[in-house]
Amino acid sequence: MMFEALANYLREGAGLSDEELQLVKQVTKEKKLRKRQYLLQEGDVSYYNSFVAKGCLRLYRIGKDGAEHILRFSIENWWMSDYESYNSGEPSKGYIDAIEDSELLLIRKEDFDMLSNTIPKFRLFREKLEARSFDATQRRILSNISETAEEKYLNFINTCPKIYERIPLHMVASFLGVSRETLSRVRQQHSKS
Repeated sequence: MMFEALANYLREGAGLSDEELQLVKQVTKEKKLRKRQYLLQEGDVSYYNSFVAKGCLRLYRIGKDGAEHILRFSIENWWMSDYESYNSGEPSKGYIDAIEDSELLLIRKEDFDMLSNTIPKFRLFREKLEARSFDATQRRILSNISETAEEKYLNFINTCPKIYERIPLHMVASFLGVSRETLSRVRQQHSKS
């Protein structure tokens, strides 16, 4: 059962009791996505915070030049939403789609807020996740403005090996903000050393 993945995650990470998990279950909706199927498209509001029970998703935007710019990936036991749209209620400027067949557990923003207000351990866990997400975003910004293509690549394969193994190289290049040609050159140089 899909919910068991979220229940185990919340038991281990937040220390939620069976009674508290029942409250979470009541507001959770299951969704399956096929590879390349959209969870969110530009112009839609991101109403849900989605827990990835199985699979791999990406959040990306399309630049004025028509190129995809990947902002983030999500794999098992990670959350995914377009948080700009999710927090503001404004239409999304991006897309979320499945890189592989995926199973998700969706919680509406109002319900996520209710769980945070009702279950103190859930609120503390949410605050820790948000802080870690903020820290990761800060590191990514610093990496993008200060590191070479090779440093970005090595950092990505060292910090996100489970993602690197599962996504095509053109998506790695998009996420790192480098061209496919640059990434190929960096990979060749790295494999020789």
